[in-house]
Amino acid sequence: MELAKVTTKGQITIPKAIREKLELKEGSKIIFLQKGEDIIIKNSSMLALENIQNAFEGEAQRLDLKNEEDVVKLIKEFRKERKNK
Repeated sequence: MELAKVTTKGQITIPKAIREKLELKEGSKIIFLQKGEDIIIKNSSMLALENIQNAFEGEAQRLDLKNEEDVVKLIKEFRKERKNK
C-alpha cells in the first residue's frame, strides 16, 4: 500500500512504485475511473490501447487471418481497392 498527501491545491505526488507500475513518465496523463465506491487510477494511454484491443477482439478469426502474411495480404488488397476509387 502506498500513501500520498493532498496539497492545499488538491495535488498529490504519485509514489514512485505506482508511477513505475503504471509506466507514467513526465507529461503522462492519468484517468480516474469509478467502480462502485472505489476509484481506479490508470495510465490513459494504456487504457486507450486496452479499448482498441478489446474492439478488435475476434476480428482476426472473423477475417480468417492466421499469420502476418495474411495481414500483409489484406492490407495490400485494401490499399489497391482504395487506390482504384
